[in-house]
Amino acid sequence: MKVACWLCILMLMVAKPGQLLRADDSENGNGEQLQGPSRTVTDPPAAAEAQEVTTATVNVKEDQTRAATTPGENDRKAAKPKESAEFAPRTKMLPSALFERLWNDSVMKQEKLKAEIERLEAQRLSVATPELTPEQVEAQTMYENAMDMLAKPRTDKRVAFTLLRKAAAFNHLKARAELAWAVLLGHWMGFDFHHAADEFESLANDGVAEAHMGLAFLYSVGVGGKNVSQPQALIHYTLAALGDDTLAQMALGYRYLYGINVPINCEKALVQYKRVAKKVASRVTFANGPVVHRVRLLDELENPGSHETEIVDYYQLLADKGDVQSQVGLGQLYYQGGKAIQQDHQKALEYFTQAANAGNAIGFAFLGKLYLEGSEQIKADNETAFKYFSKASEMGDPVGQSGLGLMYLKGLGMPKDTNKALSYFTQAADQGWVDGQLQLGTMYFTGNGVKTDYKLAMKYFNLATQSGHVLAYYNLGVMHAYGMGMLRSCPAAVEFFKNVAERGRWSTRLMHAYSDYKQNRIDEAYMQYALMAEVGYEVAQSNAAFLLDREEVHVFNDRHEDLIRAFYYWKRAAGQGYSAAQVKLGDYYYYGWGTSTDFETAAALYRKASEQQYNAQAMFNLGYMHEQGLGMKKDWHLAKRLYDLAAETNSDAKVPVAIALFKLQMLAKMESIKETPYRFIFYLDENIAANWDLYMITILTLVLALIMYTRRPFQQPEPAAPQPANEIAAPAAAPAQVNPVAVSPAAAAVPIETTRGVADTADQTASTSSRGSTTATEGPSSSSATAGASSTASSTSSATSIANANANANALDPTDL
Repeated sequence: MKVACWLCILMLMVAKPGQLLRADDSENGNGEQLQGPSRTVTDPPAAAEAQEVTTATVNVKEDQTRAATTPGENDRKAAKPKESAEFAPRTKMLPSALFERLWNDSVMKQEKLKAEIERLEAQRLSVATPELTPEQVEAQTMYENAMDMLAKPRTDKRVAFTLLRKAAAFNHLKARAELAWAVLLGHWMGFDFHHAADEFESLANDGVAEAHMGLAFLYSVGVGGKNVSQPQALIHYTLAALGDDTLAQMALGYRYLYGINVPINCEKALVQYKRVAKKVASRVTFANGPVVHRVRLLDELENPGSHETEIVDYYQLLADKGDVQSQVGLGQLYYQGGKAIQQDHQKALEYFTQAANAGNAIGFAFLGKLYLEGSEQIKADNETAFKYFSKASEMGDPVGQSGLGLMYLKGLGMPKDTNKALSYFTQAADQGWVDGQLQLGTMYFTGNGVKTDYKLAMKYFNLATQSGHVLAYYNLGVMHAYGMGMLRSCPAAVEFFKNVAERGRWSTRLMHAYSDYKQNRIDEAYMQYALMAEVGYEVAQSNAAFLLDREEVHVFNDRHEDLIRAFYYWKRAAGQGYSAAQVKLGDYYYYGWGTSTDFETAAALYRKASEQQYNAQAMFNLGYMHEQGLGMKKDWHLAKRLYDLAAETNSDAKVPVAIALFKLQMLAKMESIKETPYRFIFYLDENIAANWDLYMITILTLVLALIMYTRRPFQQPEPAAPQPANEIAAPAAAPAQVNPVAVSPAAAAVPIETTRGVADTADQTASTSSRGSTTATEGPSSSSATAGASSTASSTSSATSIANANANANALDPTDL
């Protein structure tokens, strides 16, 4: 009762005066109360009228109750039961009437809104799809066929551009835009920047989004007669993004994310990247799309690896000999494609069939994937796919288990069964297979067949991202964007959506640019890298800067402009965390290329690359700046530490580090000399100090001449005439003529006893003399042999004693050991 009374009072307070009926209309002539409204939602006016009637009746009865009240106690007690009996049934109807009125109002609003939406949709369709002439229908057909041929890897692109020209002849706007892009990028057509600019200007006036994107690129890069103007580029990027141009949406998202000529705004970046990521996720298949290799030209130059073609040839040789693992490897390469191999499902089918015939589980599983999805060469067949998946699953292969789970989940060729799907996905996920982890996370995320559990979904999505699955990144982006199972994080969501957006089919332009670079078409490669750099690809930014840095681009013909553009590309790549770009950007600040010299900024960039990415080149450069005191305090101890770290981080840095450390030691020695009496050397005449290099060259020349003189070749003496066999050679009289060079290194290493007597010394001398002719060939000098040949005039008694001494010497002389 109290609740009903409070509701009545509240309605009286908020009710408008015009909504109340007159008191005399509340009761009929017989004093009977009007009945409440019927419970229906199809008659809003009747419900409103009943509500108003009920409200007026309550007001009148309250006035009558107050008027009938007398000071007498008995009158009051008699009136109270009557009021309660009359008020109770009316107040019970008030909540129902109020609910009916609110409900009917909401239903009416929904119906009006639905009708308005239908009207606008019909109007939009009538405007967007006017009746086409036969020429326009033919042009549209040719345009669609041409775009399909350009999207497929193994088609003749020349035929596609022929169809585009025919469609453009019928004034097909999108075909004209594609041809303008072709002459701008040099893709299958020659360069013509001015024609592209004129065509984009004309098409932009007609509202073509691709034309606005082209003008934005021209203003950003500065070609086609357009001066570089970032405000103009931003305007056209915005217009193209509003026209649902994918690349323009990515370019805007990148600019808002990193503050490129606009204030940093994470929410605006999230909106743009989410739109693109949704397009990419909607086109992802069970195969996860072809693999796009992002090759950094700078890394490839510094660390050249083995060519993929050589690896393929090696696998081909082993596969032809029946090696099952090589057959599986080649099948996977052709299934996904690579740098040197185009995607070819027909060849993949052949190799997987060979592996399956040998009983390989992976061969069965990938055959199931080929037949489940189908392609240009292979017709999709659910029954065949189920057969191969079943064989692989029986052998415990996670790919086959995941395939069976997907077929049961979506009902492909069989009734849906979420329980079996959950079982197969769990088995595959436990073995670490990415598709099983993704599908299991999706089931927990959507609550399909299981209870919704965001924590488990996030766990499996994180596991799938470790293998780089696109849908795992997308789902995590959604969870971070809306705070599902976690706190909302705009930066994390943007990073996930950006990762997904950069895996779209347009990323194949990176492969086209790399192919042009390998074919020495540098200008064509640069233009495509420049386009993808505007969109936000870090690989494209570093590669465009690399080409400009090496003076290989001939689009601008101005070295100063090349350095300025290279500086900004290095800066953008460094902002996305590429350590080599941070080092190159530090070099540009150090030398003043494309910007003013700034040692402090260069040192900060070197330090960032060395601390975050452990870049050896950054460590070495930072050590040099500490050594010289450039942009920071001179500190040789810290310089030595950084040099040592560079050598430990990269073995290729050991040689330059050794030279730098030697130089550092020399500088330390020179500083120590300044504290000795020889410090006057460092305070010589200014003329000497100014021409120190000339003096140094002179000193080095003298040292080199001395080295060459000491290492000149020695001229060997002519050999002595052979003596008769019966003639005994006499020893030389002076033992000082014995050449010590003739003594072998082993003999020199044996110590000679200091207590040896005079007789032992004579024996040693005689022995050396008698062996002069033998040892003459052991060293560069042969003076002992000459002395032995000239001693034939000695007495026979001396010869006899010397012969005896010879025998003793040969037995005891330690030089013979």
